[in-house]
Amino acid sequence: MNFILHIWRQKNSETTGFFERYELEVAAESSFLEMLDALNERLISEGKEAIVFDHDCREGICGSCSLVINGEPHGQHQATTTCQQYMRDYQHQRELWIEPWRATAFPVIKDLMVDRSALDRLIQAGGYIPVRTGAAAEANTQLIAKAEADKAFDAATCIGCGACVAVCPNASATLFIAAKVSHLSHLPQGQLETNRPAKMLARMEAEGFGSCSNYRECERACPKQISTHTIATLNKLLYRR
Repeated sequence: MNFILHIWRQKNSETTGFFERYELEVAAESSFLEMLDALNERLISEGKEAIVFDHDCREGICGSCSLVINGEPHGQHQATTTCQQYMRDYQHQRELWIEPWRATAFPVIKDLMVDRSALDRLIQAGGYIPVRTGAAAEANTQLIAKAEADKAFDAATCIGCGACVAVCPNASATLFIAAKVSHLSHLPQGQLETNRPAKMLARMEAEGFGSCSNYRECERACPKQISTHTIATLNKLLYRR
């Protein structure tokens, strides 16, 4: 399979970036990141600078593979991270435009890699249980209704990739915050912190993220299909406080 690739190249957040054109022949069974690896091997053999991109687990767990492919965060498939996609998925799109997340809060480090540490600072603002919980207790010591446990687990599947921010017209991190708040609010230990929504939303604004306008693009782009119902939970807890 032959592809024409337009890949974003940028030295750092202070410089102006541009799309650079490459042509590459790749096997249909190659994953998207393996394709980038093959391109980098060719560039290195030619004495050129390799393309910088972020990755880690390559199993759809870590959320590091933050690429926008033909305008779609993580590519064309829903509920799928970039690393879980294959070149055969793009056999009818032989020309690919690959770029990093676009958000003021995610400055470009180099090429396709962005600094997503703003999400870590949102967690530090309130996305944790602040009380001393002691040693791990027997699982059945404190019973939690299955419906509540399921809601907490569904929200906890968020991998913090930032696709919700990249796809949002406002570059809002509300779905990310809502997932953390919803996760903890369904657990007894997390219910003790009533200021969590306000603190995390205030930090979101300070980091340069936009506000939520209910476009719901975040729900569509989320590789773990976090529901916007979590945003309703966030707002309910915020106004109740």
